[in-house]
Amino acid sequence: MSFALPKVYPLTDVRITGLSHAEQTRRLALGGASIVQVREKALSVREFYNEAKLALKTAREFGVRLIINDRVDIAFAIGAGGIHLGQDDLPPAQARKLLGDQAIIGYSTHNIDQALNAKTLPVNYIALGPIFATTTKTDTSPVLGLQGLRAIRDAIGDIPLVAIGGITEENAASVLNAGADAVAMIGGLLSKPDEISTRTASLLHSLFTQ
Repeated sequence: MSFALPKVYPLTDVRITGLSHAEQTRRLALGGASIVQVREKALSVREFYNEAKLALKTAREFGVRLIINDRVDIAFAIGAGGIHLGQDDLPPAQARKLLGDQAIIGYSTHNIDQALNAKTLPVNYIALGPIFATTTKTDTSPVLGLQGLRAIRDAIGDIPLVAIGGITEENAASVLNAGADAVAMIGGLLSKPDEISTRTASLLHSLFTQ
């Protein structure tokens, strides 16, 4: 299916914010986010399912597309807008069979070989990272930097590319200029929960006025 990536792609994180995924989604939407990925590593399946349902309800109220991280079963069960898969998750081809042609499927890559392979898979976008050092994940691959991002963009052509890892309002424009279609952000938007909406709005304004 046709899918245009927004420039800003926020991910939720309960550990950072202390807020439910639904409340994070609401605050991000109020700031202008049009897509939100729900990322949850600690809850049980049932708890995550219940949280994801509430987040989806909120997302639909604001016209936001909700993507579930990793858990194809939960994305399918709640009727989410799509799934984001890691290298060790269910293969994208199997996820596509389960979720159908209308679902958005993203796939994480960390080097040029993985990105080239991802280009052959039934995905709507490739995520690439970490671009910079990050504290929101501890099991990260080597930092790619802007030079690595440019090289991989040149290699994979025009498939939609989301950059992730250590991206802030200060460096987001440079990441887009290096070839990313969107910047995925966690700490840069969520680290001060009371400012999630204003930070999101400020970032979107800065990127669209440059």
